[in-house]
Amino acid sequence: MSEEAHALHSRTAVEVAPPAVDYLPPMPQRSDHRIALIGAGGIASAHLDAYRKAGFNVSLIASRTLANAVQRRDAFFPDAEVSDDIAATLARPDIDVVDLTPHPDVRAPLIEAALEAGKHVLSQKPFVLDLDTGARLADLAERHGRILAVNQNGRWAPHLSWMRGAVRQGLIGAVQSIHIAIHWDHSWIAGTSFDAIDDLLLYDFAIHWLDFLATLIGPSATAIRATRGRAAEQQPTPPLLGQVMVEFAGGQAALLFDGATRFGASDRTVITGTLGTLESVGPDLGRQQVTFTSAEGFARPKLEGTWFNDGFAGAMGALLEAIETGRPPLNNARDNLASLALAFAAIAASHRGTAVVPGSVRSLAEAVRRG
Repeated sequence: MSEEAHALHSRTAVEVAPPAVDYLPPMPQRSDHRIALIGAGGIASAHLDAYRKAGFNVSLIASRTLANAVQRRDAFFPDAEVSDDIAATLARPDIDVVDLTPHPDVRAPLIEAALEAGKHVLSQKPFVLDLDTGARLADLAERHGRILAVNQNGRWAPHLSWMRGAVRQGLIGAVQSIHIAIHWDHSWIAGTSFDAIDDLLLYDFAIHWLDFLATLIGPSATAIRATRGRAAEQQPTPPLLGQVMVEFAGGQAALLFDGATRFGASDRTVITGTLGTLESVGPDLGRQQVTFTSAEGFARPKLEGTWFNDGFAGAMGALLEAIETGRPPLNNARDNLASLALAFAAIAASHRGTAVVPGSVRSLAEAVRRG
């Protein structure tokens, strides 16, 4: 048997031109959609910076702390109005779209009120704390003929978007495996509000990659196993180590998260299929090189854009495009429930030490319940 068969040597491939893949953030044809951003906390700067560069029309910034709204207005949209009256903002007939950035424990009633007022809504991620509430809000949006989308901005990280596009175009055939390994330093959360979130790693951070996985395999996952743990000498309170193993028909996925890497950060994603392999490697989320390998050879596309902040423009751009075309956006809320089902199952599996079927755990509260 040859050394190649034993994987001692790999086949030599020639470099070929990269295929055309539609991966750039979607943009609307019109720039007159009037947007109100509600919640002027830290993440609002990323939203507003992306919207300004994309030419979106942010007409109003609202925050319960008016000074925060004024600060964001002055920095990004000096012609926008400001308000500390959230209810009045949602009721305004001249606002078309509401971008809701508050935390999920207070966001669901705001989503409901916005939809009832006839607004299209972009919800910050994670979308909801339980799947049933999410389904109810998706139903409400459909009854009112409104678009409800989720700010899963990682969907438009250039490397993730290119790989997803390649998979959806059938370039690698049937997906057999998805392996993701991320090593980075997440110690900055020590002493912040994030330090109080026990399942921060799998809930707030890993949701980006569980969401990416859901866009590749849909609702086909049959079982999830997961672990979590504290790294030696880590300072933050939540465990910074986690891994998730996912079984799906005809394949497997493994996601490794090491948030305690002080030196030599790295980020690698490999997707194998029956017709080819996709690999993205880099030192961080912003610097990635994608390689597509098939029987013809290997190709390395030159990617445009960045995750931060172009991904935020993609999330809003997809919603605005959906308003114009009537087609559901890639980040529509109902599809995002599959991502949350993976996240809740992974968190539950990490606490229970057993395999969990996605969708069987309906809420975050149920996921963290021991026993």
